[in-house]
Amino acid sequence: MNHDLGSIAAALVAKGKGILAADETVPTLTKRFDALKIQSTEESRRTYREMLFASVGAAEFISGVIMHDETIRQKSSSGVSFAQLLSDQGILPGIKVDTGAKPLAGSFDEKITEGLDGLRDRLSEYRSMGARFAKWRAVIRIADNLPSAACVSANAHALGRYAALCQEQHLVPIVEPEVLMDGSHTIARCEEVTGVVLHAVFRALFEQRVVLECMLLKPNMVIAGEECSPPDKVKEVAVATLRCLRQHVPAAVPGIVFLSGGQDDLVATAHLNAINRLPGPNPWKISFSYGRALQDPALKAWHGRDENLQLGQQALYHRARCNGAASLGAYTDEMEALA
Repeated sequence: MNHDLGSIAAALVAKGKGILAADETVPTLTKRFDALKIQSTEESRRTYREMLFASVGAAEFISGVIMHDETIRQKSSSGVSFAQLLSDQGILPGIKVDTGAKPLAGSFDEKITEGLDGLRDRLSEYRSMGARFAKWRAVIRIADNLPSAACVSANAHALGRYAALCQEQHLVPIVEPEVLMDGSHTIARCEEVTGVVLHAVFRALFEQRVVLECMLLKPNMVIAGEECSPPDKVKEVAVATLRCLRQHVPAAVPGIVFLSGGQDDLVATAHLNAINRLPGPNPWKISFSYGRALQDPALKAWHGRDENLQLGQQALYHRARCNGAASLGAYTDEMEALA
């Protein structure tokens, strides 16, 4: 089993490739549709996801796609399951398996991610539907006296249990502890909290006997809160992020795939590129697992209209190509001009 899972983990961070996160819940995707006055129905969401998944050439830069429960159960317009549609292009199908962040009992304004109940059976079903990897997101808020030790501990423990269950069910776990950009904290405070969170997460993974060679880490970049001004310089983010990862992420982990976490598409690409340009070597591959930073240009180009499907696919291809280059430290401003 470990050999198979190790191969899948390595394939997800193959040279010049990253992951498309298309695992938004129905309410989240509906909000994005509403902003563009697109009606959100099961069919319109299916059409949108098919546009992304069938983008010609995107498989050059996309190694895997994380789907939502609704999506993995849907079929393309030609009647092929989305998991099969992706597999046929050489893209690994993945699935989000947590059930969302809920208020943490006994804590002020903090969240715990739920979904462990019944998870073993759900993972088994998703694997039978074609999924080869899974994702679970924890959210950690920074404030003057947050995060609390209880919040960090509870979320780390849940990530450890989730990851162990994934490996038991022959799925590669993507472990996502997201330290949020919300707030006015400095980059130094973000680095401090991210380090504490990563330390707790890897301790929990060790306690739950998770095989590190058969998982991926999906962390936030080390970045000041969005209300902090002036914004960090790109190089500053890259240096702080890599320093934090080198201190807290074991060399056995095959890959780190960053979340975009509210950064716009150009900024997320520039940061990834800068991190990969810093002097190495690093023990792990560093790539992307972007949602909005890959999807937003495609969603705007499509705008809910069938006649714009090709424009949407071209927008996704362009962003995937730029991020693929950034995962090699080879992204340039000239690439944007070629869009």
